[in-house]
Amino acid sequence: MSYAGLISRYRQYLPLPPNATPVTLHEGNTPLIPAPRLSAELDCDVRLKFEGLNPTGSFKDRGMTVAMTTAVANGATAVICASTGNTAASAAAYAARAGLRCFVLIPEGKVAAGKLAGAVAYGAAVIQMQGSFDEALSLVREISERSQVSERRPIALVNSVNPARLEGQKTAAFEIVDDLGRAPDWLCLPVGNAGNITAYWKGFREYGARGHIHAWPRLLGVQAEGAAPLVLGHPVDKPETVATAIRIGRPARGEEALLAAEESQGRIVAVSDNEILAMQKRLASEGVWCEPASAAGAAGLFKEVQAGRVEARGKTVVCVITGHGLKDPDSLMSRFAPPKVIPAELEVLEQLVNSDP
Repeated sequence: MSYAGLISRYRQYLPLPPNATPVTLHEGNTPLIPAPRLSAELDCDVRLKFEGLNPTGSFKDRGMTVAMTTAVANGATAVICASTGNTAASAAAYAARAGLRCFVLIPEGKVAAGKLAGAVAYGAAVIQMQGSFDEALSLVREISERSQVSERRPIALVNSVNPARLEGQKTAAFEIVDDLGRAPDWLCLPVGNAGNITAYWKGFREYGARGHIHAWPRLLGVQAEGAAPLVLGHPVDKPETVATAIRIGRPARGEEALLAAEESQGRIVAVSDNEILAMQKRLASEGVWCEPASAAGAAGLFKEVQAGRVEARGKTVVCVITGHGLKDPDSLMSRFAPPKVIPAELEVLEQLVNSDP
């Protein structure tokens, strides 16, 4: 049978209403791509779980198919979310697929144009508020809760605080195990609102309970230094980082993320923007272009191995690449020198292509 989305593949592991009809764009089934250059440098087997190849270009689609399917089954006529970008595009796409209205509340400041454009393209009502992502999330949670007790149809909240989101996102852990035949030794991924690291740990634990794996991976969660509340041990009121997808100062699932890292005998660390951008470039040299935040997991792995704090020699390591580079092209183009302009003459072109790089 042809692939029909992650609900079709893993429905037995998902707590959906029995008669729910999947709202799907055939998300999931993303590749686990070897990274030979990074592997050679770190003396381990590094694989890239490229979630940027989901329908709207990020891992958010995994959780959104389950959240939207549940919302429709429960009679919602609209959905709402706060977002720094990826959730907005995903919510808008799946709401359009389901025929629901979609409201997106974005914070003031940096929201990547590629992500905002997606929300607009899919027909969402995009509202920008004066304040942070954390304040935006507080507002959408409150309006969703109020709608549940009003006479109007409920507005479903589709942020990662919605348990259905984690149920969908945990399927990435299933796929990694299915592809490798076991769990990796280390799983490295970015941490912003902390839903994804929580979901992966949930997925590995559930697959283990079903007998599919017999050893847990260790989790390495990675935050940006300018938005690292879990590393600092306190909220960050004004988070700042080039990695806009993880520019969050009060992660909604912070405690769960810390517990996941502890239970897996892993850790949560921080890397600088320069380290993130350097890894983004390094991954592109492997043929995988990701948005800055997506490079954080691999940047954290590189930093920890080089510092001797992670022993990865001979191990199998999976770095989760959460979003495609097309999500935030400005972060790259703003640092890119304008192309060289030459006359339409063969000799000039020949001289250029034969010169040393």
